[in-house]
Formats: sequence, C-alpha cells, structure tokens
Amino acid sequence: MEEMTQAEMIADELRRALLGEAWHGPSLYELLEGVTADQAVQRPIAAAHNIWELVLHITSWANIALRRIAGGQVEPFGGEDWPVPGGASAEQWAAIRAELTASHERLRKVVLGLTDQRLATSAPQSSRSVAAMLHGVVQHAAYHGGQIALLKKDVSIYHRRAAL
Repeated sequence: MEEMTQAEMIADELRRALLGEAWHGPSLYELLEGVTADQAVQRPIAAAHNIWELVLHITSWANIALRRIAGGQVEPFGGEDWPVPGGASAEQWAAIRAELTASHERLRKVVLGLTDQRLATSAPQSSRSVAAMLHGVVQHAAYHGGQIALLKKDVSIYHRRAAL
C-alpha cells in the first residue's frame, strides 16, 4: 500500500471525524443521525450549548480554517464563533446539517491540494503551522462530538419519558 502524504492523512482524519470510521468513536454524522430539530434545540444543561448551537459552531470553525488557509480574516467575525440559531424547523435543521457536511468537504478538498511545505508554514498570525491548525479542527470536532453524544443521550431519554 502506498504511503499517504501529510495532506492526505489530514483529509482522511477530517473525513473520519465527520463521516465515520473514527478511532475515537462515532463521527459527527453518526452522532447526529436520528436527532430531530426539536431534540437539537433542547437545553438539558441550562448553562451549556445545545446540539443545534454546537453544530453551527463546528461548521463555523471549518469555514474559519478555510478562510485562514486562503489568507483571509483570521479571527471569527462578530457572532461567528457561536452563531445564534435563526429558528428551529426541521427544514432549517436539515440545512444546517447539510452545511456541516459541505463545509468539511470544502475544507477536505482544499487540504488535499496543500503541499507539505505549505502545511509546515505558520498559519496566519499564529506560531502554529497550518498542519497543526488542521489537526486542531479535527480535535475540535471530536471534542464537541463528545458533548453532542452526551446531550443526545439526555434528550433521547427525555423524549422517551415524555412519550410514556
């Protein structure tokens, strides 16, 4: 088997974190399977973000990473880090999930075009490399995926109790 380039390895990590076969457990896509819009907006922990907000946040950071690679705005625009949900319909939830997938696919495609030299350069206004930033995007998705897993368990239990 041919050895993967660094860009291919990072792109594969992004794919696994989003779509499946992740070492850490269920991918974001697997975690979100079966979550309804109503469940996504539930806030079982008053001081914590809900599933909907976490998905918006993860999507934002994939887009921010893309912008940083392109040399654009480094810091999140106002409200971009934790976007405020604009509603809670099933259609909006489907669109947000589709954008999560699309943003990570755009990032994955850009990563596949990066050379090892580019991956080793510093990310804009950072002492960390582009590669380190991209590994951070994967770690960020896994971290918030763990939060989604816990919230999903709680809202699923809540909905089962409410149905009794």
